[in-house]
Amino acid sequence: MEERKTGISGSNLKLLAVAAMLIDHIAATVLARFLITGGGEQLSTGWYVLYQVMRSFGRIAFPIYCFLLVEGFTHTRSREKYALRLFLFALASEIPFDLAFSSQVLELGYQNVFFTLFLGLITISFLSEVEKRQEWQTGLRIFLFAVVIMAGMAAAHALKTDYSYYGVMCIVVLYLFRDRRLLQALAGCASFVWWEPPAVLAFIPIYFYNGKRGWNMKYFFYLFYPVHLLVLYLICVLSGTAGTPVV
Repeated sequence: MEERKTGISGSNLKLLAVAAMLIDHIAATVLARFLITGGGEQLSTGWYVLYQVMRSFGRIAFPIYCFLLVEGFTHTRSREKYALRLFLFALASEIPFDLAFSSQVLELGYQNVFFTLFLGLITISFLSEVEKRQEWQTGLRIFLFAVVIMAGMAAAHALKTDYSYYGVMCIVVLYLFRDRRLLQALAGCASFVWWEPPAVLAFIPIYFYNGKRGWNMKYFFYLFYPVHLLVLYLICVLSGTAGTPVV
């Protein structure tokens, strides 16, 4: 895909996604506990509206990360190292994730989003291998495509990852339309609108991605994810609400 002279760089997309995720997680952890424990009973419904607004704005983060995952997969020098990096940070983020949302050190009923991204990456890796086998019959390739996609979605569902099989499905959709930006954006909207309507707004900045990396932020998100979850959990500890799970 050709680079545009103007538009939004990959680093700017990533910063937008990080900001949206932070706002979403503040609402989902700190504000949610405040409301659940009764702190909002004496307050106006404005607090509940604020919670909904913050959660809705936060929905744009995941589509951007899915898009950047596909871009990273397409351009990385080593897909094996990329997958290993995602998996290691998925493991490193699980305790902060569980503390922030379930108030437990380790809770296996709901896994962090890095596992979803990792499974999505593995799924499109297998799809890429099937695509290369041009000598195979079309029917066989279509069958293998379907098997790989269903296997990736089933794995996310079985492991109970954040966004579950929907997340893997959306990564696959963005991968399949990766060479046509407008179709990719439209297909992305179609894959999100029926279950996460606010997320479709993410495809406005995604459409204007200029194909350039921007600032070198290779490890920024990887580190930001577990660190910000720990900080939010500590805020809940200080506020006396940490013992209340929100998932």
